[in-house]
Amino acid sequence: MSGATMRAAVVRAIGEAPRCEEFAEPVAGDGEALVQVRAASMKPIDKQLASGGHFAASRELPFVCGTDGVGTLSGGQRVFFGGVRAPFGAMAERAVAPRAFCFPVPDGLDDVTAAALPNPGVSAWLALAYRAKVTAGENVLILGATGVTGKLAVRIAKLLGAGRVVAAGRNREVLSTLHGLGADATICLQAPDKEVAGEFAREGGASGFQVVIDYLWGRPTEIFLEAITRKEFAVVRAETRLVQVGESAGSAISLPAAVLRSTAVTILGTAGIPPRDVLVEALQKVMGHAAAGDLRMETERVALVDIESAWNRDQRGRRFVVIP
Repeated sequence: MSGATMRAAVVRAIGEAPRCEEFAEPVAGDGEALVQVRAASMKPIDKQLASGGHFAASRELPFVCGTDGVGTLSGGQRVFFGGVRAPFGAMAERAVAPRAFCFPVPDGLDDVTAAALPNPGVSAWLALAYRAKVTAGENVLILGATGVTGKLAVRIAKLLGAGRVVAAGRNREVLSTLHGLGADATICLQAPDKEVAGEFAREGGASGFQVVIDYLWGRPTEIFLEAITRKEFAVVRAETRLVQVGESAGSAISLPAAVLRSTAVTILGTAGIPPRDVLVEALQKVMGHAAAGDLRMETERVALVDIESAWNRDQRGRRFVVIP
């Protein structure tokens, strides 16, 4: 640390919203870069870290919120950066990050989008391309398609060549907009269980879904697995690869043995952080598609001085981006 100070989103007590306060400026060490921050997104993980609810939450107080962002290096290069060093965070006027985790931002991409898109966009890209290994022509179901990442997954599935993309979610209003992102059909999970199961079977068709990206878990996933469970001996035509990403509908499911014995379903996890070359390629793909206008998301600018009032406000399917 240096004797100079800067404005930052500072947490002084676990579980409390951050406040815009003066905080000691960071000094870059070996292998690090000092970043002049231009924008930093407010993500669920940022709130989990601040509340102490994430396994990687720091117990060192005070600290600055924010895990990644967009800024400029001393030479003027605009970069997306991550891996910030505690107690410094991205929601500040300046941050430090490993040079290995500073990536160029395409000229055609604005700061706000460049800050908001990588976390959910790369997550969706990796789930589809790296874990599920979706191939051209496959049927894809997005369970939880109305959230920020789910909406991106719908679009990315199409960009990766999926033949048919079905979007399932609990928000009827948002579901009605997903055809514009490439969804071939939608399923409202607010309907009675039997009706939802029928929709899963009908929309999957004779070949079923080869890929399922699951942001919900809980009862929606149970209904899907019940819908694909066979009641008789039959030839299995295709495997279903279900990638478990989130648990917004429940942290546990009941999994009858019949599901695994009568179907060719494989349940995969996201497997943590992938190798760096895979991560970099995914980031480049997402940024490139965004710069070309193929990927977009709803955002709202939040001034750093307003961080405390914005912290617990409902983002309603968009991503808040903090501007120092």
